[in-house]
Amino acid sequence: MVTEQELEGLGQMLVDPQKPLQARFRALFTLRGLGGPAAISWISRAFSDDSALLKHELAYCLGQMQDSRAIPVLVDVLRDTRQEPMVRHEAGEALGAIGDPEVLEILKQYSTDPVIEVAETCQLAVRRLEWLQQHSGEPVAQGPYLSVDPAPSAEERDVGRLRVALLDEARPLFDRYRAMFALRDAGGEEAALALAEGLQCGSALFRHEIGYVLGQLQHEAAVPQLAAALARPAENPMVRHECAEALGAIARPACLDALRAHAADPERVVRESCEVALDMYEYETGSAFQYADGLEHLHPPPS
Repeated sequence: MVTEQELEGLGQMLVDPQKPLQARFRALFTLRGLGGPAAISWISRAFSDDSALLKHELAYCLGQMQDSRAIPVLVDVLRDTRQEPMVRHEAGEALGAIGDPEVLEILKQYSTDPVIEVAETCQLAVRRLEWLQQHSGEPVAQGPYLSVDPAPSAEERDVGRLRVALLDEARPLFDRYRAMFALRDAGGEEAALALAEGLQCGSALFRHEIGYVLGQLQHEAAVPQLAAALARPAENPMVRHECAEALGAIARPACLDALRAHAADPERVVRESCEVALDMYEYETGSAFQYADGLEHLHPPPS
C-alpha cells in the first residue's frame, strides 16, 4: 500500500524541473500505475513544464489511465494553442482513449484544427468513440499488448493484406491504423518490416504512430529504418522522438549507437527522447524488475 507521503514524493519528483528527466519519467509511470485522483492531480500540475516531451507523456499517461476525472485538464491542454502541437495531439488522443462520449463534440470541433497533427488525431479519436458506441456491449478483443490504442486492431490476419491496407494512403486513416495495430499484434519479422515501410508515408502523425508501435513490437528487423528516421534532420520532431524511444525499447547494440549519436541533437525533444531512451535501454538490458520504479527511488538502499 502506498502512503500519502510516498505519493506526494512521486508527485514532487515529477513536477521538479531540477530533477533528471529519466527520474521524472519513472515517477510519472509509477503514478500512472497507481492511479486515482491524487495521481491525476500531480500529473496535471506538470503541464506547466517547459519540456514538450514530458508534457506529451503526461497526456499519454492520463489517457492510458482511462479515468474520466482527467477529462477537464486534457480538454484545457487540447484548447491551449500555446502548447506544442505534439502535446495538444496527445491530449486529443488521450480523450479518445478514455472513451467517454461526452468529449465527442469537443473532438469534432478540433477535427478541423489548423495544426494538421491535432486535426488528424481528433478525427481518429472521434472514429474510435463512434466505433465503441457501435460495438457497445460486445467483448473487446484483448491483444498481446495492454495499451489503449487509438484504433482497434483489424480483424484481418494476413500480413500481406494488412501491409497493403497500411500503406494505401487513399484509405481512411482510421482503417490504416487498424491495420497497423493488427500487424503489431501479429508480430514477427514480416510484420515488423511491413510496419517499418510506413515510416515513408505522408502523414507525420501516421509515421509517429509507426515509431510507437515498432517500440512496442521490439523487433530488431526495424532498427535500420528507425535509426534512419531518427537521423533525418528534416523529419518531424514528433516522429524522430518516437523512433528514438522505440530504439531504446528494442535495446540492441545498433540502437545504442543511434541514440548516442543524437544525444546532443539540436532539437530539444529529440535530445530528451534519446536521454529517456538510453535510460530505457539500460532497463531493458539490465536486471530491474520494472521501469516504473519511482517508489524505489524514494527509498534508496543504505550505502
